[in-house]
Amino acid sequence: MSRELLSFEVVCRDAETPARAGELRTPHGLVRTPAFMPVGTIGNVKGVAGWELERLGPEMVLANTYHLLLRPGVEGMRRLGGLHRLMGWNGPILTDSGGYQVFSLSARRQLDENGVSFRSHLDGSTHRLTPESVVETQASFGVDVAMVLDECLPYPVDREGVQPSVDRTLRWAERAIRRADELRGPSEEWAGGLFGIQQGALDEKIRRNASEHLKALPFDGYAIGGLAVGEPSEALHEAVAFSAPLLPDERPRYLMGVGYPEDILHAVSCGVDLFDCVLPTRSARTGKVYTSRGDLVIKNACWKEDPEPLDPDCDCPTCRRYSRGALRHFFMAKEVTSVILLTIHNLHYYLSLMRSAREAMMAGRWNEFRRQSEDQRKIGPRARD
Repeated sequence: MSRELLSFEVVCRDAETPARAGELRTPHGLVRTPAFMPVGTIGNVKGVAGWELERLGPEMVLANTYHLLLRPGVEGMRRLGGLHRLMGWNGPILTDSGGYQVFSLSARRQLDENGVSFRSHLDGSTHRLTPESVVETQASFGVDVAMVLDECLPYPVDREGVQPSVDRTLRWAERAIRRADELRGPSEEWAGGLFGIQQGALDEKIRRNASEHLKALPFDGYAIGGLAVGEPSEALHEAVAFSAPLLPDERPRYLMGVGYPEDILHAVSCGVDLFDCVLPTRSARTGKVYTSRGDLVIKNACWKEDPEPLDPDCDCPTCRRYSRGALRHFFMAKEVTSVILLTIHNLHYYLSLMRSAREAMMAGRWNEFRRQSEDQRKIGPRARD
C-alpha cells in the first residue's frame, strides 16, 4: 500500500540556518509550517469556543489520548461523531499518545514490556495502554496525526536508565507502525498519519542511535520527545540543536511540549516544523500575558489604571477593545471573561509569531526577524506614567 497518507514538502529554506518553511497535507487540510498547535487536552482549547478558534486560525490543534480515553472514552467518542465533531473544529488534529501523562502519573502506573497499566486520576479505575491500543484509539477518534506510545523520562536521569527506556520505546514504535498499517489497509478504517518519537534525554549518542532506528521505519513524521521536563534552557537548546538534524529532512519534525517564544524561535532555526505547549492557555489563567514587547503579569499594580492595550503592536480582539487597566480590573474581580480575553490574546500572539516567522523565511530575512523579535521582547512592556 502507498504510505503517502500525509505528504510534506519543504517550500523554502533559510540560507544561513537549518530553518525551513513547509506544507503538510492532511485529510482535514493544509498545515503551513512552522506552526504552533494550541492544546485542547480534553477536546477543547480551554476558554475558546470552536468559532473563536477558527477566527484565530491555527494550522492544527492538539488533543490528548489519555484524557479522552478516560472520558468520553472510545465508545462515547464514536457516539458523539468523532473528535472533530466533539471539538467543533474541521481543521487538522494531532493527538498525543498519552506517554507524557503516563510519565507525569508515575505514582499511578506500572510499566512493562507490553505497555503500561495505570489508575485514572479521575476515579481510580484501572486502564491499560499498549503500542497497538494507542494507535487504535487515536484512529477511532479520526485524527489526522497520531503519535506512538513512548516513555518520557524525568530530568535528571542516569544514563544507565536512559538506554533501556529508549530501546523499549523503539520496540513499541515497531509494533505501533505495524498496527497502523493494518488500520490503513484495504478496509480504510483510518486515513491519518503516524509519527515516531525520538527519545534519549540529553544524551546525543543515544538520540543519534534512536534516530537511525526510527528512520528505518516508514513514519509519516518524527518528533523530538523527552525535553522541556525541567532541564535548564541552555540544555534544552543544545539538545534541540543536535536532535533535529538527526531526523529525516523530507519529513515534518515536531518538538513536543515546547514552549516559550524564545525556545520556539531557537527550534525553528534548528529545522523544527511543529510545536505545541499549554503555556498560552495555562498562563492566561494565572494572569500572565505574552507580547511582542515581553511578558507581563496583569495582576501587578502598575497596570491598574493603564489605558494602553496589552500589546500596542497586536491586532487581536482583546487588544482592539480592552486596556490593561480594564483587564486587570476584570481579573482581580475574578470575572471569568478576563481569562477568556487573555487566552485569546496569548494564542493570537503565538500564532502570529509563527505566521510572521514563515513570512520572514519566505522573504529571505529569517535571521533578521528572529533577532528583532528576541531583542524587542527583552525590552519588556512598560507601564504608562
